[in-house]
Amino acid sequence: MLFPLKTILIDDEQLALSRLRRLLEKHPDTFDIVSEAKNGAEGLVEIDKHHPDVIFLDIEMPLLNGFEMLSKLTKMPLVVFSTAYDQYAIRAFEENSVDYLLKPVENDRLLKTIDKIKNITQAANGNASNHNPYSENLLRLLEEMKPKKEIFSLSVKSGDRILLIPMTEITHFEAEEKYVFLNTLDGQKYLLNYTLTSLEEKLPKHYLRVSRAGIVNSHHIKEIQKHFNGKYVIVMRDRKASQVTSGSTYGDAIRHLLDN
Repeated sequence: MLFPLKTILIDDEQLALSRLRRLLEKHPDTFDIVSEAKNGAEGLVEIDKHHPDVIFLDIEMPLLNGFEMLSKLTKMPLVVFSTAYDQYAIRAFEENSVDYLLKPVENDRLLKTIDKIKNITQAANGNASNHNPYSENLLRLLEEMKPKKEIFSLSVKSGDRILLIPMTEITHFEAEEKYVFLNTLDGQKYLLNYTLTSLEEKLPKHYLRVSRAGIVNSHHIKEIQKHFNGKYVIVMRDRKASQVTSGSTYGDAIRHLLDN
């Protein structure tokens, strides 16, 4: 990236937009303001048109808020958030965006942001791959923030039939060699066409990965017994009182269960 950086301001409050522009225009060697937008939908259009190096982005906006707008980008510019609202978990974005500014933006605080932008840009310019960890981290965080689609059942084959197993009846999943099996409260066991990793991505939060070969439904745990080498034996509340042994590297997840 070359200075001055192509910059877009995105904010639905005209006063805030004008104030930010006025402050940034005091630094023409750093910022070249190529466009403004009043909401996330307009922001997407302007970003696609100008391919900015950095955007100053309000969070609470009509049509698309700042987070929703970013989730639709395929290439992430440097992002500085601005907001008047404390209810947003801005701290979670501190390490993943360049910076965040609380409105009304003060010049002294903005100077610190400018220093960060210069340092990041110079580091990226000195990197042959033009690697930008802030953009990559932000994309990853936005992906993690997407709400999981709620699922109520999983389909399994049983002979010539396809059965829908309610999530409330599933106790655990186990991998055996190349196969993954679903286990139910009544002691039934069904072959699945999923890997444990793909299951882990779609299952509700109360399903817990406890080993490379096992995921358990924490709502159906009967007891947890200490094993050796940091492992635990998890006894399920199914007809067979199935036992699932945790992996030694999954101890933190089990201890979190015990603390709750």
